[in-house]
Amino acid sequence: MISDWSGNVRRALRRPSAPVTYTVIALCCLLFVIGPASGLDPAYGSGDELPAAQRAYFRRWGVVPAELFEGSARGALTPATALFVHGSWVHLLGNMLFLYVFGAMTEDRMGRVEFTFFYLGCGYLALLGYAAANSESSQSLVGASGAISAVLGAFLYLFPRARVTSLLPFLFFLPLRFPAWVVLPFWAALQWVAVGQAAQGPGVAYLAHLVGFALGFVYAWARFGRGTTRAVPDSGAG
Repeated sequence: MISDWSGNVRRALRRPSAPVTYTVIALCCLLFVIGPASGLDPAYGSGDELPAAQRAYFRRWGVVPAELFEGSARGALTPATALFVHGSWVHLLGNMLFLYVFGAMTEDRMGRVEFTFFYLGCGYLALLGYAAANSESSQSLVGASGAISAVLGAFLYLFPRARVTSLLPFLFFLPLRFPAWVVLPFWAALQWVAVGQAAQGPGVAYLAHLVGFALGFVYAWARFGRGTTRAVPDSGAG
């Protein structure tokens, strides 16, 4: 009995094994720091030169909806390369925080190889869906939000009762803990409202968030089936 109890305690306290999640975070941070968006590399210039270098960089590695469906091999790769490019420090840190909080447990549940294909595949399709809905836009789209939204959707199905720390502006940013089945659908609802209020053309890709979230939830439901979800008392902060 004591041996069984101690084994259960060790499993409950075990940190999720998530090398893919942490590698993606490290890679995104590295690429941002050495790219023009960080403003740290003098090789990209300063003043008026820096914004021009940033635009050229985003256009090369990001998704340009008007060019995506022209049939070029380079264009077809951009929904994958765009997942590792971010437009600002706030953009990067916000995305990496969400991935850190929700990615580790999701990867631990899926396994490294499956999670890798899940992350890349859903992220690719989320950006592709956004580009299809804005097919005439010539503005570039970058960021891992679509892939991370898929992680959120999968997390909701796999760990609906896991508690997530949330900072709510209308409650003076007090850290409150709610189950994932409350926090994540509320987040998705905000994205839905934002899609309806968004101006024409890419800004924040709320539609990619929704597409990714739906893909992640449906994948987890189809892959793991009903009755296989598990609750985790505490999942971290988000």
